[in-house]
Amino acid sequence: MPRSPALFPDAMQVFERGWLSSNNILFQGRDDTALIDSGYVTHAPQTLALLRHSLDGRPLDRLLNTHLHSDHCGGNALLQEEYGCHTAIPVSEADKVRAWDVDALSFQATGQQCPRFGFDATVSPGDTLTLAGMRWQALGAPGHDPHSLIFYCADEGILISADALWENGFGVIFPELDGGSGFAEARATLDLIAGLDVRVVIPGHGRPFTDAAGALQRAWSRLDYLASDPVRNAQNAVKVLLKFLLLERQRIALAAIPALLRGMPIFEEANRRFLRQEAAALAEWAVSQLVRAAAARVEGEYLLNEG
Repeated sequence: MPRSPALFPDAMQVFERGWLSSNNILFQGRDDTALIDSGYVTHAPQTLALLRHSLDGRPLDRLLNTHLHSDHCGGNALLQEEYGCHTAIPVSEADKVRAWDVDALSFQATGQQCPRFGFDATVSPGDTLTLAGMRWQALGAPGHDPHSLIFYCADEGILISADALWENGFGVIFPELDGGSGFAEARATLDLIAGLDVRVVIPGHGRPFTDAAGALQRAWSRLDYLASDPVRNAQNAVKVLLKFLLLERQRIALAAIPALLRGMPIFEEANRRFLRQEAAALAEWAVSQLVRAAAARVEGEYLLNEG
């Protein structure tokens, strides 16, 4: 549901979504409208319904993505079909989207869905955008995703932080799972955010919040914990990937989980590099972790979503 507008100018509206979809930020200016991030494909009809209600007959002129993980861009295709909206994506993803290279994009690696979409323009770190009459600076935010952008409005003190900073943590540091560098980049991104004058943060997931300093302290602490033993990052990724599948499907046969994990190239690579366990053993461990956290429950031969 839309958040209270008290933290934001009247021209901004934040749709706080469940964890299967990213939050969406709607701008309604005098001359045009824009949306940042479109959620996951299975929630796309709900995204469209929220937009129709809020736009009240106006078109959606522009669509922008902070990054191209499926939970942030899975609604792109439907919104493009409905509105013909001008779409801008991070510049370093352009060739992959143009060729629709699902191996180079994250969809194949994580076993997630994303209908093919196109784009009209790219956004580079350092670009300045005008959304609903406000000036927003695009900043590079690698770590969780090497190509991610965040958007900062200095005049309003608002940061759209995507998955670089949540109220309690940040997104999985995926580059580290297949031999890339991500911990150092995530730290540099947090340091960058610390240098901004932020009044309110709109994260990719969870409620908007005003205690940016507290969130940064928690994020730095978690990053230290993960970076000190990369196995922890890999274990966290396994739990997150399984929870995402469970959010999408709501019920998964316990016997099917090892094969589902093996079908994700990012899992296979993380397991080869860090975990070195049979998929069945890791599946059993991940299930126990989700149940312990009250994020799932076992009922007969099935794992059911909770929370």
